[in-house]
Amino acid sequence: MANITTYDAVIVGSGPNGLAAAITLAQTGKSVKVFESKPTIGGGMRTQELTLPGYLHDVCSAIHPLGAGSPFFQSLPLHKYGLKWLYPEYALTHPLDDGSAVILQKSIQKTAQSLAEDGPAYQQLIKTYVENWPRMAPDLLGPFSIPKHPFLMAKFGLQAMQPAQMLAKRTFKGEKGRALLAGLAAHSIMPLNKPLTSAIGLVLGVLGHAIGWPLPEGGSQQIAESLGAYLKSLGGEIETGKTIQSLEELPSARTVLLDITPKQLLDIAGKQLPEWYQDKLRSFRYGPGVFKLDIALNGPVPWKNEECLKAGTVHLGGTMEEIAESEEAMWNGTHHPRPYVLVAQQSLVDSSRSPENKHALWAYCHVPSGSTEDRTDAIINQIERFAPGFRERILKIHKMNTADFQSYNPNYIGGDINGGIQDIRQLFTRPTARIVPYSTPLKGIYLCSSSTPPGGGVHGMCGYHAAQAALKSCF
Repeated sequence: MANITTYDAVIVGSGPNGLAAAITLAQTGKSVKVFESKPTIGGGMRTQELTLPGYLHDVCSAIHPLGAGSPFFQSLPLHKYGLKWLYPEYALTHPLDDGSAVILQKSIQKTAQSLAEDGPAYQQLIKTYVENWPRMAPDLLGPFSIPKHPFLMAKFGLQAMQPAQMLAKRTFKGEKGRALLAGLAAHSIMPLNKPLTSAIGLVLGVLGHAIGWPLPEGGSQQIAESLGAYLKSLGGEIETGKTIQSLEELPSARTVLLDITPKQLLDIAGKQLPEWYQDKLRSFRYGPGVFKLDIALNGPVPWKNEECLKAGTVHLGGTMEEIAESEEAMWNGTHHPRPYVLVAQQSLVDSSRSPENKHALWAYCHVPSGSTEDRTDAIINQIERFAPGFRERILKIHKMNTADFQSYNPNYIGGDINGGIQDIRQLFTRPTARIVPYSTPLKGIYLCSSSTPPGGGVHGMCGYHAAQAALKSCF
């Protein structure tokens, strides 16, 4: 009889959460094996030459405030395994049509100066949370529970629960403050009149001051490689190129953690799940998708406002009203002619990303789920709007629509990079309303993807909390 390898834990999927779950278990001495269907580990953390030789483009995630600010990642010695964070001088710029730009930088005071009349209100809004980020992070980046700092979290919650448009109008009198908050909140991939969009905006703004918005030297793949190397140092195993289509294909283990979304869970284990739980998984709501360009340039972006050349990230969308219109259109299944565009210019601070005097640009906009519309011209037009002459610097373009994203990562259903809508109905109760949201009705089987709290982002906290739940129940 063939030998059957037995592990304490088996993890399916090597995104940030799958690797975080594996590391959490391995740190306690458990034998762990990770299976990954693709040739390399990483999930949303991969870097490839998508355009021309020598141009390294992040396939999905690019800028990592949550990665550097994650309590779990901060606890790991990833710098010993090749991870080096690079910090642009400015976390973010948000140019406006008059040639000015809002600048989010480490200093709250200097950021406030770029907001003109809205500066004092911005400081009042954000300062307490910046000073208390280490105390807030565990509560914000975990499942719903009684907060360790209830008064601080209550204050945050009263503002975070508001729609971003409402908070912006209540807080700021001028265009600049409102535009900054709108651009930050639009990372939620929801209309800005939806509750909880302020939460995303506030967290990203706070991280800009408390941590920064860094990028990993060499590409986002380096985060995955450092996590993988650390896992192996703990005795963990990783097998790539192995697609798991049913639980029966896995080696025997005391617990299995799945870095997948509800749709794949139904595919892998549907027949073994009770009907009531299957129904709940089928009702899980996926969000809109993204359309992305990777662009090889023969020089830096010729921004009208040269301060944008000091930022790792640039938000393009103009005023709050324009950004709100764009996100509302996307949510309602249409394509706005002037989409809100997120631009990352990693090669400005990481020379390994492109040949000398050349640059690699990353840019995407939000689109309806499953959209097949080519948004190349719309994105380039938005960049050209704030950087006349941009088109002349383009050497080659690589496109990814929603189908490309789902093919790249099966968790990105319809192009949804957040693992499901993160609205008031589905933030803390993702994927279903359970006391332990990571657990399933199958003994020892857990979900650890971004379809569980706290949701999307490269932070590993979904995997960490899922592994903690497994440790309590299975060992």
